[in-house]
Amino acid sequence: MRSTCGLFYDNDQLTVHYLIHLKKVLSLVYIKALLCSVAADIISTVEFNSTGELLATGDKGGRVVVFQREQESKNQPHRRGEYNVYSTFQSHEPEFDYLKSLEIEEKINKIRWLPQQNAAYFLLSTNDKTVKLWKISERDKRPEGYNLKDEDGRIRDPTTITALRVPVLRPMDLMVEATPRRVFSNAHTYHINSISVNSDYETFMSTDDLRINLWNLEITNRSFNIVDIKPVNMEELTEVITAAEFHPHQCNTFVYSSSKGSIRLCDMRASALCDNHSKFFEEPEDPSNRSFFSEIISSISDVKFSHSGRYLMTRDYLTVKVWDLNMESKPLETYQVHDYLRSKLCSLYENDCIFDKFECVWNGSDSVIMTGSYNNFFRMFDRNTKRDVTLEASRENSKPRAILKPRKVCVGGKCRKDEISVDSLDFSKKILHTAWHPYENIIAVAATNNLYIFQDKVNYDMKNL
Repeated sequence: MRSTCGLFYDNDQLTVHYLIHLKKVLSLVYIKALLCSVAADIISTVEFNSTGELLATGDKGGRVVVFQREQESKNQPHRRGEYNVYSTFQSHEPEFDYLKSLEIEEKINKIRWLPQQNAAYFLLSTNDKTVKLWKISERDKRPEGYNLKDEDGRIRDPTTITALRVPVLRPMDLMVEATPRRVFSNAHTYHINSISVNSDYETFMSTDDLRINLWNLEITNRSFNIVDIKPVNMEELTEVITAAEFHPHQCNTFVYSSSKGSIRLCDMRASALCDNHSKFFEEPEDPSNRSFFSEIISSISDVKFSHSGRYLMTRDYLTVKVWDLNMESKPLETYQVHDYLRSKLCSLYENDCIFDKFECVWNGSDSVIMTGSYNNFFRMFDRNTKRDVTLEASRENSKPRAILKPRKVCVGGKCRKDEISVDSLDFSKKILHTAWHPYENIIAVAATNNLYIFQDKVNYDMKNL
């Protein structure tokens, strides 16, 4: 009898412990869910359309948010340039590849706008495996007076139809609709890192780590492989493709960069498979600067043609380089983004920050370039005057119509009042994605889950930075 009571007592204790443990598990699940919801809001791409009137952002939760620029009014002329939310839609959902037991996350890797041909807007968005073509359109009228159905859409009884009605359009509140028009899938074994629309506006390419595919915008079930660097034996793999882009004016020319710091210019007129490049751009490494991290920091994270098509801009971990298409031997210009981090590469390697992929952008006239850094800093370089500036995107320094003050980073010794020590930089705050208005001095900067839009003041030139 005592043993039986003791058994119940032990079971009761076990139940209590189990409930406590279950509460801990539930609380951990709740915390994890909160972290996932915060991570889903992190912006993963930013892109202006060809006119600059629209700005699209994609995040890790698979959502696309489109901002529209305010129209200028006589009463509030200063509001010209402010962007408000125009449309929000879920572009991609999480998937699971059962054949490979692989989870495909919904994160939007890239967004590319198509030139506007009519009243609607079109954009391409991609996650790791699937590219989608979206149509964004406005509707401010609704049809009324159907003959075969009621106003709510239900089919009418034919016996009740006694007269012919002429449908009419009635005004309604403006509604913005985002509808998927094409889905381009099942063409990539590896993760898609970039997409680019061709200047013929009929084709685009999607790029993964080892292959580049060419698509027709009207055909979803077939693509053409134009680059394949996958070796027969994967153990012999030495480099991967990191980014690719079409020439802005020549529909037969494109460029792609690699993890070895090289850029290859290809001509689709030469052959169907562009494994043999037309031009090869690579800067020889200085043997005196070689270290354990040399290959990692030389990997190119972004490549962009200039608007004129004459130059190429590439971003590696520490520098931005500008290349002349007519000179393959060395870059035309080299700009140090955060050279003060060279002494901290070991710690950056340990916290995986050394693998961050920073983007770079041109301004509309190709005279100024911009790229991101840590501590929510972003850098601008004037190609004409060779002057540069470091600015910070933060809520404290970003009040409406406030002037951004240049920031400086000091290395060692005492820092001045307006300087910040390199040891005080916050590496969790990083600006990976930036965009520049195609014609005006308006920039968009993504800092984790915050989007900052800065506009040049009237009669103020960014070249004077």
